[in-house]
Amino acid sequence: MRLLQLTGLILALALLTQAPRAAEETDRVTGLALAGDWQLVQANCTECHSALLITQNSGSRGVWQIRIATMRNTHGMEELDTEVEERILDYLAEHYGQRQTSRRPPLPPQLLPENPYPSL
Repeated sequence: MRLLQLTGLILALALLTQAPRAAEETDRVTGLALAGDWQLVQANCTECHSALLITQNSGSRGVWQIRIATMRNTHGMEELDTEVEERILDYLAEHYGQRQTSRRPPLPPQLLPENPYPSL
């Protein structure tokens, strides 16, 4: 019994002494992570849209590159200098990189309710 109590106490102390990971400091206006080229991102990206469009999304460097290309090709965003675009992509990939999915997987077809609408 004493061994069990001692083991529990040691585990509790080990957990309590773990330093919590410090949350990344963010700009109080934009919510962007205050690191690296955050001001470059703020100056270029919030010219057309809210920083929430950045902070609420995630993606690999390739995903962010596709998003920038889409904004350029379909929304009329002006061409960025190559070095500026590289620095922005570095920042986005580092601070808003691909997250693990937070949604549950879809239900298997056999667990879905019957479709009440006629199919064409």
